[in-house]
Amino acid sequence: MATLNLGILAHVDAGKTSLTERLLHSAGVIDVPGSVDDGSTRTDTMALERQRGITIRSAMVSFAVAGVTVNLIDTPGHPDFIAEVERALGVLDGAVLVISAVEGVQAQTRVLARTLHRLGIPTLIFVNKVDRAGADPDRVLRQITDRLTPYAVALGRVEAAGTPAARWRPYPIDDPDHTTRLVDLLTAHDDALLGAYLADERGVTGARLRAALATQTARARVHPVHAGSAITGAGVDDLIAAIAELLPTGEGDDEAPLSGTVFKVERGPAGEKIAYARIFAGTVRVRDRIRYRGDQEAKVTALAVFDGGDAAPAGSVGAGRIARLHGLTDVRVGDPIGVAPERSGGRHHFSPPTLETVVEPTRATDRPALHAALVQLAEQDPLINLRQDDLRRELAVSLYGEVQKEVIEATLADEYGVPVTFRETTTVCVERLTGVGAAVEWIGKDPNPFLGTVGLRIEPGPVDSGVAFRLGIELGSMPPAFLKAIEDTVRETLHQGLHGWSVLDCVVTLTHGGYWARQSHAHAVFDKSMSSTAGDFRNLTPLVLMAALRQAGTRVHEPVHRFRLEVPADLFGAVLPVLAGLDAVPRSSLLRGGAYLVEGEVPAGRVHALEQRLPSLTRGEGSLEAEFDHYRPVRGPVPRRPRWDHDPLNRKEYLLAVARRVTARSDR
Repeated sequence: MATLNLGILAHVDAGKTSLTERLLHSAGVIDVPGSVDDGSTRTDTMALERQRGITIRSAMVSFAVAGVTVNLIDTPGHPDFIAEVERALGVLDGAVLVISAVEGVQAQTRVLARTLHRLGIPTLIFVNKVDRAGADPDRVLRQITDRLTPYAVALGRVEAAGTPAARWRPYPIDDPDHTTRLVDLLTAHDDALLGAYLADERGVTGARLRAALATQTARARVHPVHAGSAITGAGVDDLIAAIAELLPTGEGDDEAPLSGTVFKVERGPAGEKIAYARIFAGTVRVRDRIRYRGDQEAKVTALAVFDGGDAAPAGSVGAGRIARLHGLTDVRVGDPIGVAPERSGGRHHFSPPTLETVVEPTRATDRPALHAALVQLAEQDPLINLRQDDLRRELAVSLYGEVQKEVIEATLADEYGVPVTFRETTTVCVERLTGVGAAVEWIGKDPNPFLGTVGLRIEPGPVDSGVAFRLGIELGSMPPAFLKAIEDTVRETLHQGLHGWSVLDCVVTLTHGGYWARQSHAHAVFDKSMSSTAGDFRNLTPLVLMAALRQAGTRVHEPVHRFRLEVPADLFGAVLPVLAGLDAVPRSSLLRGGAYLVEGEVPAGRVHALEQRLPSLTRGEGSLEAEFDHYRPVRGPVPRRPRWDHDPLNRKEYLLAVARRVTARSDR
């Protein structure tokens, strides 16, 4: 049976999880749809999800329709949990973007739609809640074509919108107005269809248009729009039929070398790791030894696939399917399995977290338990970027927003029994190079106490290029283990620049390298004092790199969000001074009807304050969309982040710390 890996995406409260329940009910998987309000849904399994009525972690269920097994991934809608959505995107064959018929296109809707378009993921649009008071499907359809994509087409109409009797009526295949709209849309991407229509418009039948619609939908060129109600079930059967007809199923060669990616990790009842992986090619079997993360290897002790709503044990899983794997004890989210696939759940499609906070246990004796709990949470969500400050005995996590902080607090208390408090949330800045720097320390020459020669040059790289490490020496001139030690240490050291922030977008070149070969006395006794080790290069590299970095210089940049603010026209003058007080810079303003649409930039650290003040400023009528756009140089005092290890910029302190560390290891 063919497999379709389908994502359900939406702005929070658009009815995404309720739609998942209705799809399962209509497909015969469950007898009664669960309720978000009652906490009885199949996909919101966490106690916190049931209490809050929101999805926090992606969950999977499955159903069969028209000979296709649909693996449905229900993703969070709240922007604070966008990392969960990101991990699902890399494994999807298609998506359903859910939009409320009452609220219409919202901030997160636009972010998701742009990302789906950029990744070329075939997408259907479902306008939900047509039975609610205030529902206006026609207005929402106009918003879709204006704000999301001009290549959207409604495949029916809603009757009695805004009432409990609201229903979806698909257009007949020979409806002349609908045929005209389809022709206009589809011929923009299909010259053969355009030629056939110009030659004889009667020869372009409804069946041919439907086939062309399926082809172009599968290529993510057009986006069919359905509407209905997840609560009453209106329009859901037609949506299911469209999912089977218009979205492409997963493809892959079962006989090819194994290739997949891990997009979700959770813990089982006994604390064991369970990895969710999309298999793009090849077949994985129970008891197979498979490679992951490049050089790790482990035996698969158990497998499960999703069938009929739940995960069922399986002996093997082939290409195109999603598997639950047991036995990969060190696996992490984003790890490739076998041959790294071109599509990867580890790639970043959304902006990284721009906020950070220090987590402190309420009881001092809980510090070890807190660390263990945060390590497990970081396995499930690597973007929380757990950072341990050994000098101050502090643990910090990265955040997308305040709601995520509340969820982490509740999870630690409820699931791990560790009550915590948080310090004030701060903005995560970055450093960019302002010039080029170079430094070298020679083996056997003061002031270098290590048995190695390291020379490094650091220079700016293109924006968003990351950290590139290059060899300026001959590849065979040093043992691979020493080269790896230098590269790994370079990347680790750049997490803390001259001001304590990560250094972005630079090129580091190894310009000099040297070592003393292994020396031994009689009877082959190894003499460490005369032989270079990888440890020499791990200890020396931070000194050389930070000297080069100091010569190059860095400037601290803060994250900036692009905002779109809609306010009543009579309050526009009152809102502008507030924006100025929050360092927001309006770039444009447009009067539309009785409201002003203001677009501009605002520092990431001020977005939450703007969200809090907006309701009182605008009588509750204002709406705000904000998303990360770029980093800009900090204006005013330069913010510093304390280092969480010994500072290689302070040579004396650093060397004393290294000596203590080496002594402690030798005493063990």
